[in-house]
Amino acid sequence: MPKLSVIVPFYNVQQFASDTLKSLRANARADFEFILVDDCSTDATPGILARGTRELPGAVLVSHERNAGLASARNSGIDRARGEYLTFLDGDDWLAPGYLARLLDAIEELGCDFVRTDHVQCTGRARAVHRVPHGRRSTVLDPRAAILPADRSTPVDYAYAWAGVYHRRLVDRGLLHFTDGLRTAEDRPWIWKLHREAETFAVVGLLGVFYRRGVASSLTQIADVRQLDFVRAFDQVVEETARDPEAGALLPKAVRTYCAVMAHHLGSIERFEPAVARRLRSLCAAALRRMPQDVLAEVMESMDARRAGTLRRVRRRPVTAGAVAL
Repeated sequence: MPKLSVIVPFYNVQQFASDTLKSLRANARADFEFILVDDCSTDATPGILARGTRELPGAVLVSHERNAGLASARNSGIDRARGEYLTFLDGDDWLAPGYLARLLDAIEELGCDFVRTDHVQCTGRARAVHRVPHGRRSTVLDPRAAILPADRSTPVDYAYAWAGVYHRRLVDRGLLHFTDGLRTAEDRPWIWKLHREAETFAVVGLLGVFYRRGVASSLTQIADVRQLDFVRAFDQVVEETARDPEAGALLPKAVRTYCAVMAHHLGSIERFEPAVARRLRSLCAAALRRMPQDVLAEVMESMDARRAGTLRRVRRRPVTAGAVAL
């Protein structure tokens, strides 16, 4: 059994894939495997991956026959992974040399279910360190206890799957797979599930993941209908949290985060095509009506007037049958 499986989805990232593969080679070890998932790319990415698989020790190439999205691509990698531990990287990001060995040392020393790490965000030539929003470092903790407080940023708001490493027992317990078909915000229900149901985690001050921000092909930069999957993602967060034995304590955090993301998209609605903007408003109106209304009222009272006003206006809109069905 490999010690570590590294799952790397790729989709139309021909300008970055070679650098990503180079960084993986600088992290290769005899007991590491690299599962490269081509999510039916239509540019030169497949050829780059074919060459990269030959040059990267321990590499396995998985090719999708149709584009399924990041969540499904990661799931394909998880299903092929044989490692005692698993981690992720996106096909347009890269790692510092030797980072994976240090990451593995951290989780083995702590002996917990999963470890979260800081990362470096790269926007053009600019570099900025982004830290896990949790003060205690290198200490094994209860992940459920790190969800709150509701009015502050916590580890469930730092929903980057690639910023950490995960023990195989999470796969065996059904906690590591993503919701198939989500094209954006796929990390949100995933990180909430981990923090509600895993037993132990830790945060370590380890830097080595370099995340490209502002890439033209990234869904964070594309204002099309795929962006609206955040509604499905956060609906799942709220629905699953509502079934939790501690729902009364946890739901305000889930609803508050959902409302903040919704207000963000509505606040920049001009970047969407008119038909997508109409769909966004309708989906948000239906979602606000699905939320626990007592919790929603409390959350909106605590929000700033601009965002709360935006949400109240949208909530009064008529809801289409399609939006209700979502």
